[in-house]
Amino acid sequence: MIIYLDNCCYNRPFDDQSQERVYLESEAIFVIIKRAEREEDVIVGSSILDLERERFKDPRKKGKVNELYKIAKLYIQYSESIRIRSREIMDQSSIRVFDSLHIASAEAAGAKIMLTTDDRLEKKAAKLNLQVKVMNPIRYVLEVF
Repeated sequence: MIIYLDNCCYNRPFDDQSQERVYLESEAIFVIIKRAEREEDVIVGSSILDLERERFKDPRKKGKVNELYKIAKLYIQYSESIRIRSREIMDQSSIRVFDSLHIASAEAAGAKIMLTTDDRLEKKAAKLNLQVKVMNPIRYVLEVF
């Protein structure tokens, strides 16, 4: 399966692991990465993810996230069709610019799933007619297994 992880997923393993939810989401992300390493899933990278990561202020965390991001085997470059689709998503909802660009990039890549730890984004996306299902990594792992 083709999967798109937004940057909050790549960041999650480097967040405060003393919070149970953060820990469980981190473990789910590691399971997903292991599946990709075994070539059971394909993880998508994008120029939108790159742009967002470049804006990280903490160089240590940025380095760790960049290492984790190397798992992406398919890459989607920003395009006019992604811009147009992003605008459509924003016009139909209160989804913000970067989130709509991630959804549009995931759709352009043919991803079936876009993972996020952002509950509000997941709820907003569920109300739209998208070509990709936006969901939390824990829920994805539970559904896959």
